[in-house]
Amino acid sequence: MRRMTKWIYLPLLLIFLWKGEAKAAHIIGGDVTYQCISVNDVQKRTRFRVTFTMYRDSKGGGANFDVDAEFGLYKSTGDGKWVYVRSFNASPRDIKPVDNDNPCIIVPPNIGVERATYEFEVDIDWGTEVYQIAYQRCCRNGTINNIINPGEAGAVFSVEIFADAISTCNNSPVFNRFPPTVICNGEPLRFDHSATDAEGDQLVYEFCAPLTSGGTDGESGIGDPRSCTGVRPASIRCLPPYDEVMFQLPTFSANNPIGGNPQISLNPNTGLITGVPMINGQYVVGVCVKEFRDGKLIGTIRRDFQFNVTVCQIAVSAALDTDASKLKDGYVEISQDGKLFNFKSCGSKLIPFLNKSTEIRNILGYEWHINDGTKVDTFNTANLDYTFNRFGRFSGQMILNPDLADCTDTAQIVIDIFPAVDANFNFGYDTCVAGPIIFSDLSVSGAGPVTGWEWAFEPDTISRVQNPVFEYKTPGIKPVALTAFDGNGCKDTKIIDLPYLPVPALVVIEPTKFTACVPADIYFSNLSYPIDETYTLEWDFGDGQFSDQISPSHRYEETGIFDVSLKITSPIGCTTEANYPNWVEVLESPLANFVYSPEKLTNFEKTAVFTNLSENQISVLWNFDGSGISFDLNPTYTFPDTGMYLVSLIAFHENGCTDTATANIDVMPLVTLVMPNAFTPNNDGLNDDFRGYGFIDAIADYKMTIWNRWGELIFETDNPLMGWNGSKNNSGQESPVGVYVYQVEYLAPRGDVKKLTGHVTLVR
Repeated sequence: MRRMTKWIYLPLLLIFLWKGEAKAAHIIGGDVTYQCISVNDVQKRTRFRVTFTMYRDSKGGGANFDVDAEFGLYKSTGDGKWVYVRSFNASPRDIKPVDNDNPCIIVPPNIGVERATYEFEVDIDWGTEVYQIAYQRCCRNGTINNIINPGEAGAVFSVEIFADAISTCNNSPVFNRFPPTVICNGEPLRFDHSATDAEGDQLVYEFCAPLTSGGTDGESGIGDPRSCTGVRPASIRCLPPYDEVMFQLPTFSANNPIGGNPQISLNPNTGLITGVPMINGQYVVGVCVKEFRDGKLIGTIRRDFQFNVTVCQIAVSAALDTDASKLKDGYVEISQDGKLFNFKSCGSKLIPFLNKSTEIRNILGYEWHINDGTKVDTFNTANLDYTFNRFGRFSGQMILNPDLADCTDTAQIVIDIFPAVDANFNFGYDTCVAGPIIFSDLSVSGAGPVTGWEWAFEPDTISRVQNPVFEYKTPGIKPVALTAFDGNGCKDTKIIDLPYLPVPALVVIEPTKFTACVPADIYFSNLSYPIDETYTLEWDFGDGQFSDQISPSHRYEETGIFDVSLKITSPIGCTTEANYPNWVEVLESPLANFVYSPEKLTNFEKTAVFTNLSENQISVLWNFDGSGISFDLNPTYTFPDTGMYLVSLIAFHENGCTDTATANIDVMPLVTLVMPNAFTPNNDGLNDDFRGYGFIDAIADYKMTIWNRWGELIFETDNPLMGWNGSKNNSGQESPVGVYVYQVEYLAPRGDVKKLTGHVTLVR
């Protein structure tokens, strides 16, 4: 069984509060009972002590208990009507907090409940009438979900005293407990709402509609607060019968105040409320207790209270594990199905139970019951180390808070004790020559034959046969793991380090070339296995050069036919070698070379003459950076434009070998800007403006300025095609005849900054 808890927030409480004649907002429930004090047989009158028990929120900022609460006494007329008899006033007594003794209810610091009683005595004459004592107050919490207009509905707490109860000096039943404020959505509700009767009369319980009286008149000074629709109805003016609250039909009713699946119900004989609430919310509930004596109804008491349904957190939850550090032999596995915990022990009769239950702060005690097949042992520790005396299946349970019926949880336990499995194996192989390894299983089980095997030779390499054969592709110290299983599902694992350091059974070498041209760069790929960096390798390339790499690269600098050999030695001294006579032939290569002229090419001279200086060639191929090719020995080539060109010459030997020579040739772009030393701006069409002349297509960032003898800027332009016409800024006053200073700056095609400074004479 699981009990739940939830932080209780302020909006969940039924609160009444009044200030002056303001609306009440602090009461969360109450009931009225009576006790017979004395009987006057002469006057035929009985005196009763009436007790009104009220519960209020003590930390919600609401009003205290009414200092002068008003109770009305009424008498029935027999036709369903009532007459006013008198009023009583009483002040609260025995005000004290209601302590929470259930760890499954976690109350936050802003929530508190106080309990108080009002008592007064009343004399009632004998007769046939029924008397009623009632207290009226407005209003209910506006957040209640199961009634209509809860914020405008008041509450009535009342008790009925029948004629037989008066004449026989009867005592009313008294409720044993006040209901919990919060109940949990989706969790079984089980609350004992029973009462105790001093005379032992028969009590019958039923849900009944809470009563309502009063309203909002008088709140904030508007209306009459003492009217029957006021916040404090006057008992002399507001008589029974009182209206019942209006439920939100059809979802809720007096007999179905909070819904649920199954719907909550009240046992009429025991007062036990059960069910599973399923809808979050705040609900007003009424419970009536009818008192019968010899089959005749002699009185009724009524309680009005509030249930708040919310999603709860788990307060205590039983959970178990095992403490493997306490095991000397074998192992214990645990599996869980809900609250059933199955412990499977292989090779250990000791079970170290480790308690993992939560929440620790809510757990006040533990109780273990272990059935070893002959007796049941009981313990009250949090953890338990229990040693069984034989193999077999056993049962038990661990109970949290065994003395708290409303805050407990139980873990059911099944224990299987099995004999151990002992995994073991051996192996055989040639330690010096690579090849397969034969593995032999030697595992045994105390429960019978071993039924399963799982061999792990390398990552992701698994075998499930009993006696496998496996060959490694790489050398090293190989950890081999065997896990053996028996029919009970018990297992054991054995790990043995296998030194696998043989030499390859076959040396396999694959060079990138068998015939090459000098200088010959050849990569020798060693495909032999198993080898790694712990092995010693001795390469002889036949030209006096050696290597100790696994797969080396070698350059042959001379022509000829060469033998190649390789010797391999394992870390444990095993050796193998391979010889490859006349394996590599290195041929003579031509020697490519060339020159060209002129050495400096420009946009004015883009043609070059190439001279082949190669040796041992029978033909050549020229490539002019993709702009052209030639098979001539000494070609002449004109480049299409300025720029950098990679020119290559491939020389071909008669044996097919080649050699390549390259050169980067720069065809430079030149600028030929020339500035004149005089000009005549007389509009005769000859030398009318001053500007530069020459090949200027490739210049950039051009700027020319003209200054007079006094340092005044006369003209400037960034257009190399625009000249100075002799007037200021080419549009103002004509400048006088004389000598002027010019400055020219521009960016050459290769990014060089060029500057020209000089004098020019203006002649008219």
